[in-house]
Amino acid sequence: MTQVLDLVGIFVFALSGALVGVRRRLDVVGMAVLASVTALGGGILRDLILNVRPAAFFSVGYVVVPLAATVIVFFWHPHVQRVMPVVNVFDAAGLGLFCAVGTEKALVAGLSPLHSVLLGVTTAVGGGVLRDMLSGQIPVLLYDRQFYAVPAMLGSAVMAVLYVLDLHGWTATLAAAVLAFGLRIAAVRFRLRAPLARGVTAPD
Repeated sequence: MTQVLDLVGIFVFALSGALVGVRRRLDVVGMAVLASVTALGGGILRDLILNVRPAAFFSVGYVVVPLAATVIVFFWHPHVQRVMPVVNVFDAAGLGLFCAVGTEKALVAGLSPLHSVLLGVTTAVGGGVLRDMLSGQIPVLLYDRQFYAVPAMLGSAVMAVLYVLDLHGWTATLAAAVLAFGLRIAAVRFRLRAPLARGVTAPD
């Protein structure tokens, strides 16, 4: 079940990466690269840090899913863009799942709670950062005006706290994922933004 949810999250993240490629007027190769990096980048970074073989290099599904998302966006990107509110819901779910699972994997591997939280956030937003760097945008992690990294950080923190309290398993993962998901949806719904430095105004 976890792998199925993982692939769903990868698919949604890949859609967002491919759409960035469309907006940047990239060809199909560029779209596929951005889709794959967005979907798999965070998990690959996490696994490399944990010194384990990334799933993307031995599971066919992790390669096929981003490519399928690229094909969908390539032919039907206007339709995908119109259903983005729905895609954003799944994107928030992927964010919650990735930050919780990433944190749990780090804790199981023996990292401290603090470092596990950092790795959970890396899992959730690392692909997006790589996507933004490749497409010439300010990475969302450095300019969290979409309130994206903060929900991942809080979800990862809850996962670490529950683990320290000896609350493991899918219920703990679900609780942390739901928290991050809820915060992300609330941010979209109520236009929540991370604060800027005092006296600094947001650009247009």
